[in-house]
Amino acid sequence: MSTQENVNALEIENLSVRYGRTRVVENVSLAVPKGRTVGLVGESGSGKSTIAAAAVGLVRPESGSIRVDGADAVGTNAAARRTRRRMQLVFQDPFSALDPLMPIGDSIAEALRATGRRWTRAERVARVRELLAKVHLDPDRADERPGAFSGGQRQRITIARALAGEPSVLIADEVTSALDVSVQGAILNLLRELQQDLGLSMLFISHNLAVVRYISDEVCVMRHGKLVEAGPTETLLAAPGDPYTQDLLDAVPVLGERMQFG
Repeated sequence: MSTQENVNALEIENLSVRYGRTRVVENVSLAVPKGRTVGLVGESGSGKSTIAAAAVGLVRPESGSIRVDGADAVGTNAAARRTRRRMQLVFQDPFSALDPLMPIGDSIAEALRATGRRWTRAERVARVRELLAKVHLDPDRADERPGAFSGGQRQRITIARALAGEPSVLIADEVTSALDVSVQGAILNLLRELQQDLGLSMLFISHNLAVVRYISDEVCVMRHGKLVEAGPTETLLAAPGDPYTQDLLDAVPVLGERMQFG
């Protein structure tokens, strides 16, 4: 195994994805170092979510490679499926991401199957309670349904469900965009806390450069399916090399001062 594979938790190389006759991602390469957060930013339709979908196997790449901890994640064979389980995706909308008729504890317990373990009922219950506590929700509410929770609480539930799969890479796809600003800060701080506690590597997808700046160590900028520039967050945002990145910066009036979510 190469040194690069040891350093990076997620590696995407020369990835292209086509929907019908339209190529929505073209020759994109990026890497998420172990224990770090890489922000993937761009306007709606830039290809960000398609990259996430390709990484976890929801869409098939036209070409390119995706590796997790050095193992190939592309394909339908058993090895690729096992590799993809090391990644878990948190979706944008916490309201549609949860079955409204299923107690949240059951929803999280379903995700435990991704670990490949055999769980006794007592073990499942204990693990669900542990995960709810980890995202700062009352474990005694495991039998309640999603309708009993606010939007921010539901997003915490979806994060707990993602953690149930014991990922090495967490992909957060616009996880704060459907939430109020005050709630956004709480979710961002939770993700930072979980990353530190669990040693997670994270691909954080957003259209909001202020949010990306707060949470990311590095940032990659997408436009029209292509990667236009990438680099350490503060360095790139202090002196963007592409006019499109400057346009994104200009669209966030408060970005002159680092946003405080804590």
